[in-house]
Amino acid sequence: MAAHFSASAINGAMNGTSFEGVSLAKLPKSNIFTTSLPADARFPNPADSFKALRQALGPSMVKGALYTYVHPEETKDPELLGVSETAMRDIGLRNGEEKTEEFKQMAAGNKIMWDPESKEGIYPWAQCYGGWQFGSWAGQLGDGRAISLFESTNPKTQTRYEIQLKGAGKTPYSRFADGKAVLRSSIREFIVSEALNSLHIPSTRALALTLTPQTRVIRERLEPGAIVTRFAQSWLRIGTFDILRARGDRALIRELATYIAENVFSGWEFLPSSVSDPESASAIDNLSNIPKCEVQGREGLQENRFSRLYRHVVRQNALTVAKWQAYAFTNGVLNTDNTSIMGLSLDFGPFAFLDNFDPNYTPNHDDHMLRYSYKNQPSIIWWNLVRLGESLGELIGAGARVDDIDFVEKGVSQDWAPALIRRAEGIIEKTGKEYKAIFLAEYKTLMAARLGLRSQQDSDFESLYSELLDTMEALELDFNHFFRKLSSVKVFELETEGQRKEVAQRFFHHEGVTGLGNTEESAKTRLGKWLFRWRERILQDWGAESDKDAERETGMKKVNPKFIPRSWILDEVIQRVEHQGDRDILARVMRMTLYPFNDEWGGDHAEEERFCGDVPRTKRAMMCSCSS
Repeated sequence: MAAHFSASAINGAMNGTSFEGVSLAKLPKSNIFTTSLPADARFPNPADSFKALRQALGPSMVKGALYTYVHPEETKDPELLGVSETAMRDIGLRNGEEKTEEFKQMAAGNKIMWDPESKEGIYPWAQCYGGWQFGSWAGQLGDGRAISLFESTNPKTQTRYEIQLKGAGKTPYSRFADGKAVLRSSIREFIVSEALNSLHIPSTRALALTLTPQTRVIRERLEPGAIVTRFAQSWLRIGTFDILRARGDRALIRELATYIAENVFSGWEFLPSSVSDPESASAIDNLSNIPKCEVQGREGLQENRFSRLYRHVVRQNALTVAKWQAYAFTNGVLNTDNTSIMGLSLDFGPFAFLDNFDPNYTPNHDDHMLRYSYKNQPSIIWWNLVRLGESLGELIGAGARVDDIDFVEKGVSQDWAPALIRRAEGIIEKTGKEYKAIFLAEYKTLMAARLGLRSQQDSDFESLYSELLDTMEALELDFNHFFRKLSSVKVFELETEGQRKEVAQRFFHHEGVTGLGNTEESAKTRLGKWLFRWRERILQDWGAESDKDAERETGMKKVNPKFIPRSWILDEVIQRVEHQGDRDILARVMRMTLYPFNDEWGGDHAEEERFCGDVPRTKRAMMCSCSS
């Protein structure tokens, strides 16, 4: 593998007790993806791509490959609008590096890490994949406007990321599009990527946002263009397997699965083993150290290493979707090309956090059937994971014969096919039970933490979680505001029915009680009954000592954010940046985004309180299009 590491950067970083980051030039870089997997045969090496006419690198069908070498289009007079200080630190870049010309030109797509004279370095690439969109096969998709520059490795943590530009120009996967991104959607992705990470929800990340002032992009209107510098440990998705299965490329499916196990994850031996009871969360452990070629399980359901790989992908996604539901994040377009192999929140279009709790809400105004609504996300992710199971089905179903030469070279014989299919279906079904168990266990854990509970009881799901959600929906209460306000409620304030009704009013909107058929009295009564049950559980877990309230409040505020980048806030930021030339608002909102659990952020106090306050009635449950 061709990897380009800076030994001096690593050694220098490790000599001290603290790590302050390195320059972009000294950041260790590699191109393991492109040196391990097959390239577009038309441009088998960087030099072929570099000397090709730009038109030749435009839309085309790419087969037998997982990427095409392609460099970003030149950006004239770029303006760096913002960076994430957390992203800088996580990548391993030093503070202030964003002010250098090298960084600015990299973030604009004007600097690549490949030298045309020596033909050395790392050449950019765009990935090939397909996808099921709204339940229908969409064919070849791919990185139509995203171009990966290189892989970086943080010298301290040794975490490797793939650095990518979104909106950097046409690729062979652009289809009929222009390869550009508008400022509007770029601001949204820049902020939400870091917001999810700050909420401890697995996500792709955003390093920088660059305005391309000389680029005008046609969408519903003529809009300014922008580039998001984003990064992830892997940009591989279920759609990467989809396109290979659709084309019958069984050899490349095997090659890709092997690459993921060995290079994206930690190796075959670290994948989770078979479990005896897939419906019991307590029985699902992370036992690993299973030798690569070991086969586990009973006759008819023998699980080989590809079964373990599938299990790991399923588990990662189950954990992520549980976090989405616990924090009311709605992706809006959960196609298979937007579903990460690593379980990362990926490709942000018409996303939103819920305002009022409405399980049927979708932020996508084109989703008329509510396929990707908030309540459907767990089942849709599983639907996508079944598609992955189908792509891996031959490898999973092969069981102990997965490495037999005849199978590898010739495929499945007719007489063996029924048994192989039964095994694959059985393992996928069993893994589905694990998905449900892990999702529910993680969701319950998160909800218990958000409610300030120290323990979990079987009755909590119905009496606390479900009843609370039903009450929120009926009374049209704000989901995330509720938990933050609940954090500050003292046990002694809930001793009598009258007190509980008084406290209940704190959770209503400024305009008062809303929701069909509700009166102020009925709303206070219903919420007061729930507060009574919550108080009883808090007393069971914490006791009645007054000092415990302060400890509980501190703990709850660490998991219940004061700030969430809601749609109306993002719209205001977009308007002020695009139409008023306000650059400071972006930095202020990003700071709130990076530290969402703070009580204040040291900026414009009135603005901070407004952004954290009641959502204006006309701006709740906003929707937007996929156009970006």
